[in-house]
Amino acid sequence: MRNERVVAYLFVLPALGLFLVFRFFPLVAGSVYAFTDWNGIADARWIGLANFRELIFDPVFRDTMRNTAWVILSLPIWVGLPLLLAVFIHLGVPGAPFFRAAYFFPIVLSSIIIGTMFSIIMRFDGSLNQLFILLGLEPVDWLGDQRFALISVVSVAIWAHFGMNVLIFLSGLSAVPPEIIDAARVDGANLWQVIFRIIIPMLRPIVEFVAVITMITVVTSMFGLIYIMTGGGPGTATYMPEFLIWLMQGESNRLGYAAAMSIVLFAFVGCIGVVQIRMMRREWE
Repeated sequence: MRNERVVAYLFVLPALGLFLVFRFFPLVAGSVYAFTDWNGIADARWIGLANFRELIFDPVFRDTMRNTAWVILSLPIWVGLPLLLAVFIHLGVPGAPFFRAAYFFPIVLSSIIIGTMFSIIMRFDGSLNQLFILLGLEPVDWLGDQRFALISVVSVAIWAHFGMNVLIFLSGLSAVPPEIIDAARVDGANLWQVIFRIIIPMLRPIVEFVAVITMITVVTSMFGLIYIMTGGGPGTATYMPEFLIWLMQGESNRLGYAAAMSIVLFAFVGCIGVVQIRMMRREWE
């Protein structure tokens, strides 16, 4: 028994080492540097809470968090659309094999490729506006107008992450007993009643999981699209926390200030995730 435990620990050791080196130690180091003035080269100078006080009055940081709040409000779209498509595919609607292949396509593309592709499509003289002109509509500056830039980037991000959520929901639907759905149909339930009164309640844990994971993705994984499509502009219209942290660290050489932003982002994501889980559980109960 003791030898088996030793072997088990040896198998876990590489993963634990990677976690400590690339996750735990950077988190601890970042927590320390958040209280310093450090440019990455000279010795770090301890300044206490000065970085966090600066964050409170930083207009760029406020704009970034406002953009983040708007994006989080779009979370029902990130979760609801993939859920409905997964249900339709599971129920075998016409064209299900096509949708099953189409939704998976964005997963195999990097954010750089997706951002470049949609930058060409959404530029002022791009194919999207050419379609608008053919339909007799006025062209829109999708990436250069503050009213549309964030919506455009978020729409592309939803498309890019759509397939993974569909895949997760399809995995959950495979555990739903088909006898229950058949019994509901025999009792006279229509399609929407089957979806909203039987299937979705049975997928409650999966919905909660996808909602939390998607929220984290929304806040922390849009850097590539923003960098390629808008560069954060126009102005600060498409700034997100991860992009602003990169600017402070990579271009302004303010690693201490960037570390303070990272700590705030970490706490923000954690709090939103906890609140989200509690609200969902209370709603389902």
